[in-house]
Amino acid sequence: MISKPRAGLSAVDATPLHEKVYLEIVRALMSGRFSPGQKLTSRKLAKELNTSDMPVRSALLRLQSLRVLSVQPNGTMEVPQMTAENLRQLMETRQVIEGAATELAATRMNGNHLRTLRRHCAELTEAARAGDIDAYLRKNFDYKFSIYRNCGNEPMIFLIETLWMQVGPFLRNFVEVFEGDISGILEIDYHDEAIAAIEAKDGARARELIVRDIREGAEYLLEKAPFYDPEEA
Repeated sequence: MISKPRAGLSAVDATPLHEKVYLEIVRALMSGRFSPGQKLTSRKLAKELNTSDMPVRSALLRLQSLRVLSVQPNGTMEVPQMTAENLRQLMETRQVIEGAATELAATRMNGNHLRTLRRHCAELTEAARAGDIDAYLRKNFDYKFSIYRNCGNEPMIFLIETLWMQVGPFLRNFVEVFEGDISGILEIDYHDEAIAAIEAKDGARARELIVRDIREGAEYLLEKAPFYDPEEA
């Protein structure tokens, strides 16, 4: 029997449009592409995403329900301003949850995962040396989530993503903290050491290094970054 030629069709991405739009805005928040206090309108975002207003409005409402965005009296959505106390609490929570995710992931990551992690680490270092804050924040996100997404605990990943959506926009202030030369951030960078610990399947050590990376970054921001003061608003 002569076999028929295959059509050579590719699998169709069945993800609904509203979910794609939501995930794109989420990634933008987590990787610092928006700034604290920035107004987000469905019309402008829809234009950037080349879609209609409806899925964007749906995404913004979902993010408001998670307290990631705040709504203004005129109905406009805004990336919330950050107070020093808010940042302190967010970063303390990040240390607990991301440390735990790292320890879990360290026992599950294989050679392919580690090669990807090393690539993200090299790109992150390159972006810092080049002084490119946009690339640095993207690569920092890629690096850390290459670890966390291997922890095997979906609720934990959801919590981490929610924390990152809140803190991600404020991380742009590393530019001011390091007076425009973000290569200085490499002085508090423990990414290579964390990879070595993960390669050794030393979850406790990997956890310690990721926690230290978050803690020291928080200390720099709390000491030198500009914060929103409700009493002065």
